[in-house]
This record gives sequence, structure tokens and C-alpha cells, in this order.
Amino acid sequence: MSPLAYLQKVRNIGIMAHIDAGKTTLSERILFYTGKSHKLGEVHDGTATMDWMKQEQERGITITAAATTCYWKDYRINIIDTPGHVDFTVEVERSLRVLDGAIAVFCAVGGVEPQSETVWRQSEKYNVPKIAFVNKMDRTGADFFSVLAEIEKELGANAIPLQIPIGSEDNFRGVIDLMDMQAYVYEDDTKGKDFLVEEIPDSCRELAKKYHHIMVEKAVELDDKLMEKYLESETKITQQELINAVRKGTVSNKIVPVLCGSAFKNKGVQKLLDAITLYLPSPLDLPPVEGKDPNSKDNAIIARKPSDEEPFAALAFKVQSDPHMGKLVYFRVYSGKLDAGSYIYNSTKDRKERVGRLLQMHANQRDNIASITSGDIAAVIGLDHTVTGDTLCDEDNPIILEAIEFPAPVMSISVKSSSRADQDKLGKGLSRLAEEDPTFTVQFDEETNETVLSGMGELHLEIIVDRLKTEFGVEATVGKPKVAYRETILSSIEEEYKHIKQTGGRGQYGHVVLELIPNEAGKGFEFDNKVVGGAIPKEYVPAVEKGVIEIMKRGVYAEYPVVDVKVNLVDGSYHDVDSSEIAFKVAAIECFKKGFMKCSPMLLEPSMSLEVTTPEDYVGTIVGNICSRRGKVLGMELKGGMQVVSAEVPLSEMFGYATTLRSLSSGRAIYVMHFEKYVEVPYEITEKVIEEKKEEKNKENQNK
Repeated sequence: MSPLAYLQKVRNIGIMAHIDAGKTTLSERILFYTGKSHKLGEVHDGTATMDWMKQEQERGITITAAATTCYWKDYRINIIDTPGHVDFTVEVERSLRVLDGAIAVFCAVGGVEPQSETVWRQSEKYNVPKIAFVNKMDRTGADFFSVLAEIEKELGANAIPLQIPIGSEDNFRGVIDLMDMQAYVYEDDTKGKDFLVEEIPDSCRELAKKYHHIMVEKAVELDDKLMEKYLESETKITQQELINAVRKGTVSNKIVPVLCGSAFKNKGVQKLLDAITLYLPSPLDLPPVEGKDPNSKDNAIIARKPSDEEPFAALAFKVQSDPHMGKLVYFRVYSGKLDAGSYIYNSTKDRKERVGRLLQMHANQRDNIASITSGDIAAVIGLDHTVTGDTLCDEDNPIILEAIEFPAPVMSISVKSSSRADQDKLGKGLSRLAEEDPTFTVQFDEETNETVLSGMGELHLEIIVDRLKTEFGVEATVGKPKVAYRETILSSIEEEYKHIKQTGGRGQYGHVVLELIPNEAGKGFEFDNKVVGGAIPKEYVPAVEKGVIEIMKRGVYAEYPVVDVKVNLVDGSYHDVDSSEIAFKVAAIECFKKGFMKCSPMLLEPSMSLEVTTPEDYVGTIVGNICSRRGKVLGMELKGGMQVVSAEVPLSEMFGYATTLRSLSSGRAIYVMHFEKYVEVPYEITEKVIEEKKEEKNKENQNK
């Protein structure tokens, strides 16, 4: 088969939906019917092929996007089954970036659910053509026509029905194909593998005619020649012309074909596979991929066509750590060919890497392949320096493809290893997991002596801690992260302190007069030596500054670091024999402590900028909740049919906000939060913080 003919028969697709719409069950049925697996895996039994991680099997949810390859009627279909849970949105984002088409699965009872909206918006961002599959037609309350209307209204899609169901709930028997106007009735005895093609039942004939007419009308709107033919007579249009029109409209993302069935009961899956091959694009149907030329001064845009003759260009879209093989890098090839054992250029990192083994993935099983060609998806071993979003290309013809944008982490927890031996394992495990997941970050907080993990939500972080335990054997204590408070002053003072210690032999003498003045917010610490006439010799001045810096780091008021204070050394005295650097350092510390508490000390806390995007219905509740968290609403504006609420809120009140927001808005609101500035803590909160600090100190002393 010629490379072009082969490419025309390749489909790179993803399965995306709200949690529990039946994505993984559908992908299991596809694997069964295409002969990739010989036994039906079930999510509820923990036997689904695509949910291979221990955490996925225990929870019955998809966490990582699993990739597989199967064949249907001479077509090669590369499938990525993506998670539905909002905490794992990164997996959907990176998969959609490299896919040519997608199947959006909707529950026939739930319809367009909150996460369906999110994944739909993500697919629109990357302009991914889609087919909608209304699943669970056998469930009580299933309503195909209601879901069809919701897809148009809620998602703004131009939905075109290609099928309608025969019955629903317990009476769901099969589908009517509106293209060939035939009924496909599935036999329960053979798990839906066998079906009968029959005449449309009398009870459905009128409905089938009505929706056939709707389908034809929507299809011809996209083609002027067909429209002329249609205006002469609807019967003149052939089935093949309709298929071509629907394909053209789907590939250009102007229409969304809608099919229905029940993946669990094995009804409608074969027709969906046919629709994937008929309507979703091959790599040849899409415009050439564009990227920047790193050798040009003005970052000129260059294109790569999906051809083996073009220079090699690929995008790494996922990194996975494998206990047996090490680091696996998943990548999508846009042009050219790559052989195992050859060298590749990472243009993002500007370094050459050796390609070890090339692997064709099937969930967590894999087959070695000798080479990979344009339009394909595979994994590679041996690329130590490549991370998600990097471009891999031919060194003589470099290109940098558009990287994948990831949302910033919004929630943190702290972890401590239970033993010294676990400390190294913890570090290694965290660096491996952070390399895999761009929405997960690790920081060591020196102030609290804790490792702080940040992620997309509570479930995301719970899975990370679980993986540290199961994959890396780390027993870690998980605690709440502490807010990094700061201390400062509101008024000025001049304070004096004499440090005199007389013991047998040489004594200690240091005498300083310090002026403490509030500095402008954000200006930090400033020190100035204003001593005249040699009251304090110059060699002791650095010791005074060191003492002030040391006590400012430790804090005075509530033992949090001091910021935005000017300190002037204005006077003092010394002793020829007893004065020393240490004596002046101690004097500076005690003088600062004494003066600080007389300067109206106050606590500062990090204030966050918060932006919540929500449907109109939930605005009142969300604003009320922000105010109850000591937040200040700054404004509201309408964007794309959604209200965007801007506010400022203290970080200390925002723990668990992701979960609260989800329940307040039925999961339909999303938010972005980042650090803005430090602000004054109200007096009653300050008292509470000081009390907590005392308790913490007492516990530490008891443990010692």
C-alpha cells in the first residue's frame, strides 16, 4: 500500500466525556469488536483493559489517558481514552492537542453534563472535529431527542442526527440508520455481535422520515451544488453524496454527526466504528501542521505536510514512568519517518537524543516496532531530556511546534517522609511524578520544613500520594500546608539596648541604639549606619546588621518573617576589651525585639487574585461564598454566555475551595487563582494564628 493510501485509512481519535458517561466501556467494546481483545473488560469489575492503573481499577475512574491501536475494515484507528474527572483535565488537554478527531460521549439520561462542557470547550480550542455518541440508551430515563436538543443549545453545536433509536430504556432494541433508512436490531444472545437489518417498524416510520429530512437539510446547507439539487427534488440526492457532504462538514468542524446506542449492552458500537471511518478526518484531511523556524531571527512560520518525504516533525504529548522500562515518551508524528536506534533533535531543548526502542502501545502492553511514519502515534524509550510539549525533529530542518498550555495548580498539601530512608525515595518519586504531570508541582518550604505538593484538586493530590506509596514504596505523612504569614510594623521608634555579661575572665559588651521605621510595602529590609564620631567601631557594624537580619527571619510577634522595615543604627558604645562581634550581634537582636513590639506590630497574609467563570444561575451563591471567606468582589462581566467574577481573597480561607465550588455550581464553574500581594490580617484572626503557633511550638517541645 502506498504511504498516501495508508494515511487515508488512519484515524487518530480520542474518546471524551463527563465522568461516568461510559467512555471506558465504549473503548472496551471497540477493542472487542475490532478483535484487539477477546474478552469484554468491565469498569465496574476492575477488568477494563484501558483502566490498567491500580488506582483506576479501585475507583472505577480513568486517571491517565490510555493509548491503543486497532483495525476496523482495513482502517487503522489509534484511540486515546481520556479521563472525565475535572482534576485530570491535563490528560484531556494534551490528548486533544495531538488528535485529529474525537468521539464525545453523552449519557442518554444526564445529557450535557458540566464536564461535557469543559471537554467540549477544550476540543473547540484545538478545532477538533467530533462525532457525538448518545450512550446508555437502555437506562431508565433515557431520552435521545432531549440530549440532541441539549447538544445544540448548551454547546452551540450544529448537531446532525444520523440515527434515531428503536425504543428506549428496557425496550431499546437497536437503531434506525437515517442514511440507508434501515433498522439495525441487535440480538441480546450474542452480546450484540450479531444484528438483523430490517425494514423500519411502522411505529417509527414517521419519526424516521422527519429526522431523515432534517439530516438531508443540514447536510446540503454545506454544499452549493447539493443545495441546487435538493431544491429541484430531495430524492435526486444519492446516499454517497450525503455521506460526502456530512464528512466534509464534520472535517471542517461545521457539523457534529449524532449517533446512539448502549456500549454496555453492545448495541450500536459497530455503526459507530463505521462512522469513525466515514466521517472523522485522516491526517491528510487536515491542514499541514505549522511551527516556528528556530534558525530565523523573526521566528518565521513554517509548515510540515503529513508525508514521509517531508523532514521529521513530532510533538511529545505525554511522559510516563514505567517500573521496568524507565521513562516512556508518547509522541505524535506530523511528518517524516523515524527509525529505532537513530538520533533525534529536541528543538525545544536544543539537544540531540538517541532513540532507543519504539513501541506501539496497547494500554500498558506494548509491541516493539522498527520505525514510525507520519500521522502515527507511538512511544519511545531513551529520551532522557524530553518532557511534555517538546518538539522532536530533524536536526538539519528544525521546527518548534506550538507547545501545550496547561492550567496552573490550584491546591496544595504538605508531605513528610516517615523515616530518613524514605526521604531519598520521596525525592525520586516526586521528581518522576512531576515529570509525568505538568499540572503537578513540588516545592520545599524552608520556613515550615515541609515538602509542598500542588495539583488540580483533592482527588489529584490523593492519587499522587497513593502512587508514592504503591509505585515508589514511600510512607508519607500528609498534612495541611501552612500559610506563609509575614510580620511588619505601623509606627516608628528609637530603641536602646546594652548587652553586658560579666563572667570570670573576659566579659561581653555591646551597646546599640536602633531606629525602626516602617518601609513601603514590597520594599523589604533596608539598613543604614548613621553612627558618627566612632561611637561604634566600623568592624562591629556588619555584626549589628547580621543580628537584625537573623531576628527578622525568625520573627518577633508571631514568629513569622519580618518584612518592609527600615533599620538605622544611630548610636551606641563599646568597650576596649569586652566588646566583640558576637556581643554587638546579640545587642542588635535584643534591641530589635524590644523595639518591634512597641511599633504597632501586625501580621500580613498572602492575598490571592481569584477569577470564577460560572453560568448565570450560580452567581449569587458563589459571590456569597466568596464574601464568607473574607473575600472582596471587584467586578463581574459577561463572557461567552458565562459570568466572570473577579475577587481578592486571603489564601488561608481558600483551602478546599475547588471542592466547594464544584458542589455550589454542580461542577459547572471553574476558577483561576494566583498570588497578588500581602495584606493586613484582621486582629481576631491574628490572635487565632498566634494561638495556633503557640500550640504548635508546645507540641514540638513535647516531641523533643
